Amino acid sequence: MAEATTTPHVAAAKPLSEDWLAVILGLVIVAAGLTGVSGTDPIGWVVTTRVWVDPGAALAPATAGYGRLGGIGAFLLTWLVLTVVLSLGAASLRQDAKRFAIRFSALFWLAYASWFVGSYAHLAAVTSAEQAKFGIDWSLRLTNEGGYIVALLAGLVIANVFPGATAWLADAVRPEWYIKTAIVVLGAFIAVTVAERLSFASSILLRGVAAIVEAYLIYWSVVYFIARKWFRFPREWAVPLASGISICGVAAAISTGSAIRARPAIPVLVSSLVVVFAVIELLILPFLAQHFLANDPLVAAAWLGLAVKTDGAAVAGGAITEALINAKAAAGGTNYAAGWIVGTTATIKVFIDIFIGVWSFILAWIWTNHINVTDPANRARPREIWERFPKFIIGFVVTFAVALGLSLVGGPEVAAKIKGAVGEANNFRVIFFVLTFFSIGLLSNFRKLWAEGIGKLAAVYVISLFGFVIWVGLLISWLFFHGVKPPLA
Repeated sequence: MAEATTTPHVAAAKPLSEDWLAVILGLVIVAAGLTGVSGTDPIGWVVTTRVWVDPGAALAPATAGYGRLGGIGAFLLTWLVLTVVLSLGAASLRQDAKRFAIRFSALFWLAYASWFVGSYAHLAAVTSAEQAKFGIDWSLRLTNEGGYIVALLAGLVIANVFPGATAWLADAVRPEWYIKTAIVVLGAFIAVTVAERLSFASSILLRGVAAIVEAYLIYWSVVYFIARKWFRFPREWAVPLASGISICGVAAAISTGSAIRARPAIPVLVSSLVVVFAVIELLILPFLAQHFLANDPLVAAAWLGLAVKTDGAAVAGGAITEALINAKAAAGGTNYAAGWIVGTTATIKVFIDIFIGVWSFILAWIWTNHINVTDPANRARPREIWERFPKFIIGFVVTFAVALGLSLVGGPEVAAKIKGAVGEANNFRVIFFVLTFFSIGLLSNFRKLWAEGIGKLAAVYVISLFGFVIWVGLLISWLFFHGVKPPLA
């Protein structure tokens, strides 16, 4: 009898995860931007959108060196490059690259159209000076962050009115991939903010630490308790919700949701609420600060940093607050130096943002060792913690460390170049945020959301935010900043 022949079994290569793809893509974007310090300009072609009243003047390439492209040319090139790169990424995830490219193209055009609409001056102009510049006498003062809301609403309309179109786009709806890439790029952007105000940031270090303690120990635990005990949410809902409300909105919800391996829909639903409520706060808190805290401007600044849960909205709120308080002070004969109020808001946010990765790691360790242990007799090994740890946080830390280090050791001239280079890279961060919120909308079918408990989710947010987050933040701000005033101009 002839012997049977056997073919050795070869294990299929494990595909890359979205986490690692986000790290790779984010690092490539930041690295490409930083090469601009040497005089090259590899990503200056990326499209940007200004606040506009004339649509023909809205789009432009990031740098003047690519001015010959024009706004439309920059948009088309950005679309083509992202389509090719992300389609290659989708192929590494074992998706059909051609199918993804077609769906992503439609998603990109619809999402960027939303961002374009959100940059209309009547929606986005913040200060009175900006309104005068565009010849308008009113604005909703949403800043460019309003474009995220427009993208979210557009996605919601498509999801609930045109479910067939939503199903067709499904292959390109990857909000976690988009937001994780954006967060890696965000690390470099935060770093140049810190470097630019290093002496100022150092002078309020203890106050920043106090903000971190407040956000993580007071806010987080109380929101988690409310979600679990009052509203009976399971842990995988309560953790991203507590993180989104108490720490830093979208980034914290996504990061901690990944750390405990919550279902992808959960942190993106929390993220949608974070953005909506951040815009509501942006429209209310600066005017309350002007009325009640004009004599304690840095209390107002810290309050915005602690209460508003997205970086963009918080810093925008700080800018509005500075304009309102400085104008009121000037009317009384006091002229504060510019930048100190918004700088305090930004610094508070930076100190909180830095610890997103730390908190994600802590939660990953708790979950693998004490909550989600498959075999109670065998505690999770360190390797399991590593496997669950959100890898894009590594990218965030790397881009932060590199950009900060280069800014500090290179001197003022190099630091200015790095700021410009990171600013170019940050345009991609904005685009990935827009893609994220449009995708969140597409995933948000109201019937399904109601069945999943979106009404209860919003109720937790309202009770937590307006019941104690805003007021505890005000108390902490008062304790650490009362009597500390900006220098006079």
